[in-house]
Amino acid sequence: MSDTFDLIVVGGGPGGYVAALRASQLGMSVAIVESTHFGGVCLNWGCIPTKALLRSSEIHHLLHELGTFGLSADNISFDLSKIVGRSRSIARRMGGGIAHLLKKAKVTTFDGRAKLAGRSGEAHQVSITKDGATVATIKAPHVILATGARGRQLPGLETDGNLIWGAREAMTPKELPKRLLVIGSGAIGIEFASFYRNMGSEVTIAEVADRILIAEDPEISAAARKAFEKQGMKIITSAKVGPLNKGENEVSTTIESPAGKVELTVDRVICAVGIVGNVEDLGLEGTKVQVDRTHIVTDGFCRTGEPGIYAIGDVAGAPWLAHKASHEGILCVEKIAGRSPQPLHALNIPGCTYSRPQIASVGLSEEKAIAAGHKVKVGRFPFIANGKAVAMGETDGMVKTVFDATSGELLGAHMIGAEVTEMIQGYVITRTGELTEAELIETVFPHPTISETMHEATLAAFDGPLHI
Repeated sequence: MSDTFDLIVVGGGPGGYVAALRASQLGMSVAIVESTHFGGVCLNWGCIPTKALLRSSEIHHLLHELGTFGLSADNISFDLSKIVGRSRSIARRMGGGIAHLLKKAKVTTFDGRAKLAGRSGEAHQVSITKDGATVATIKAPHVILATGARGRQLPGLETDGNLIWGAREAMTPKELPKRLLVIGSGAIGIEFASFYRNMGSEVTIAEVADRILIAEDPEISAAARKAFEKQGMKIITSAKVGPLNKGENEVSTTIESPAGKVELTVDRVICAVGIVGNVEDLGLEGTKVQVDRTHIVTDGFCRTGEPGIYAIGDVAGAPWLAHKASHEGILCVEKIAGRSPQPLHALNIPGCTYSRPQIASVGLSEEKAIAAGHKVKVGRFPFIANGKAVAMGETDGMVKTVFDATSGELLGAHMIGAEVTEMIQGYVITRTGELTEAELIETVFPHPTISETMHEATLAAFDGPLHI
C-alpha cells in the first residue's frame, strides 16, 4: 500500500466522506482516516437516528388522534427498547452503506486517530495511531480536517450518562422518564423535547435567551412556543438554571426567570447548550492554522492559514449542519482540483428542526432584513387556509416570506408546520438562483399540496393571496 496520496481527509462524517468520494470522482488518490464510525455524529448519533425516533413518536401521537380520522384502536402501547433498537439499526445500516461507497470509490481507509506531523517536501505528513500505537504515517499535498464537534459542557450542568444526559444518552433511553428537563432550545433540544413529549413525558424547557429557537424569525419562534405549550410543554425563557442536585434516581434544581422562581424535580435532564469543535490533538501547533473559540478559521473555499490544510463542517464553525459540511467538502475538493466552485453563501443554507410542528428557514428574518437596511415586503399564509393541510388534519402552521420591496429579491423564508422541512428547498433554490417574486408568482404549484402555501405567501407580499 502506498503511503502517498493526492488528498488525506481526517474524519469520516458527512463532510469528510463526501469530500473523499468527490475527490475520487475527480481522479485523485484519496485516504480517509476515521477513529470510530463512518458517518460521524450525524449518521450515528444525530441527524438519522433522531429522525427515526421522531418518526416513532409521531406515529404514537397519531394513534391517539385516530378519532379525528374516523378510526379507532384499543390498548395502544409501545416498546421503548424496540423504538430505540430500530433507530440504532438504521444508523448501523447507513454507516455500512458509507463504508461500501468508499470501497467502491477506491478510497483508502484508515482506522485510527490522525495528527499532522510536519512536512515532507511539498507534502504534509499525517501520523495515524490506534490504541496509543502508531499504525501508519501517510502524506499528501492537501489535507482536509473534518473532525466535527461535540456537545458543550457548562460548569454545574455536566452530563454524567445517568441522570444528566447528552445527545447519546437521550437517544438510547432504557426507560421513558416521566419528568424531563431540557436545557437549551436550539434544534437539538427542541427535537428531544418533541420526541419525549409525544411519547408521554412531562417536559420542561429552560432557555437562557428571551425566546426559544433563537436562530429563527421571532414570529416563527412565537408560533412554535404556542404550539409546544398547547401540547403540554412548560417553557421558561430568560432562564437561569441553578445547580443540578442529583438524588438516587432524580434531579432537583431551581430555575429563575422574570416570571419568578421555579423549584423543579425531574427524573432526567438533557443538556443541549451548544457545541465545541474537535480541534485538540490535531498537530495544529507550529502551523499557521488559526483557531477561534474552538473552531478553525477558514476562507470561502475552506482554506486555513496553512497552505495545503483545509477545514470543513462543524470544526470550521457555524452553521453546524450536516448539509453545510457536505457542501463544503465538495467545493473544497473542486477548488483543489482546479475547478471554479462558488464560495458557500451562509444565507443560502437552510435550517430545519424536525419537531412537531416542523420548522424550516433560509435567509434573513424580517427583523434582520430591516436592520440590514432593506425596505421589505412581507407575506404570510396560514395552513388552515390550505386544502391539503385541512385534509391531513395539519392546520397548525404558516409560511412567511420576506422580500426586498425594490428589487423583489427573496431575502428570507420562514415556515412552521407539517412537512416544511421538505418544502424549504423551493425557497433555497429561489435564493441560490437569484430569482425574484416574479418567477415565484409565475411558478405552477401542484394542487392539492401543502406547498401551495409557499405560492400564497409570495402573493401575500405583493398583490395579495387568493385563498384567504
